[in-house]
Amino acid sequence: MNLPVDNESLRCFLRAAERLHFREAAEQIGLSPPAFSDRIRRLEEDLGAQLFERTTRRITLTPAGARLVPAARRTLEAADLCRRVVRASADPLPYALTLGSRFELAMSWLVPALPALAQAVPARTIHLALSTGADLLSRTERGMIDAMISSQRLSSAAVDDAPLHEERYALVGSPSLIADRPLDEPSHAAAHTLLDTTSELPLFRYFRDAHPRGEVWAFGRMQFLGGIGPIRSLVLQGLGVAVLPRYYIEPDLCEGRLTVLQPQVELASDLFRMVFRRGHPRTEALRQLAEELRAYPLR
Repeated sequence: MNLPVDNESLRCFLRAAERLHFREAAEQIGLSPPAFSDRIRRLEEDLGAQLFERTTRRITLTPAGARLVPAARRTLEAADLCRRVVRASADPLPYALTLGSRFELAMSWLVPALPALAQAVPARTIHLALSTGADLLSRTERGMIDAMISSQRLSSAAVDDAPLHEERYALVGSPSLIADRPLDEPSHAAAHTLLDTTSELPLFRYFRDAHPRGEVWAFGRMQFLGGIGPIRSLVLQGLGVAVLPRYYIEPDLCEGRLTVLQPQVELASDLFRMVFRRGHPRTEALRQLAEELRAYPLR
């Protein structure tokens, strides 16, 4: 006879699924690594399926493990609801939302907004998960986080979104660099390094798409840095030019540390959205949070 799956084992499983590192997950749960591993082993035995692929170098979820994540989360939420219901008072039931974001946006915009958001809805706790856009989208679709903040163009039928803020961009460089090497036309690009997040040039495309078709900007060198924080740092040092979000570099522009190149060109803009999976049980709470976040200008 199969025994019921215990909730503590599910908590261990979810923490391991989030961290993909048994020792770190065990420390956060408060168990020794052997006891934590035993919990995972017994859960796999109870369910009759392997939940993690283990090698000497890494741990990954199996397809069965990935399918279990949203079900385990719902099970623990239901168990928590049962506890709260029997202790019910007139106060709203507490709940938590995990919001994914890239690091720079979280530090400049989300983290400063957290105290006011907590005061607005005391029953709500907002957790942050910081990573890259592709990873956050995957975790949103799989139910590992509740939502993500992104301006990337998405075509997944598994997610819905709520608009937040327009994101505008500018091609920028340091004044000292541009004084020595202007960037007034495509032929000047060969004297410059273009900095972007990845080889797909997701930021530079906002400048490229604003120019006539067929106009080629062949930069002498390209360097990919994974995020706008490292890009801004190198641009400030005069080590390249880049397209960056205006909200992020507005202080640099105002204080003359950066200058806009080709200011006559109106770059394409994008839209920050809160992205969450379709049918999310807290869709209304997420839309309410999006409405609140629209009151906080990007910075």
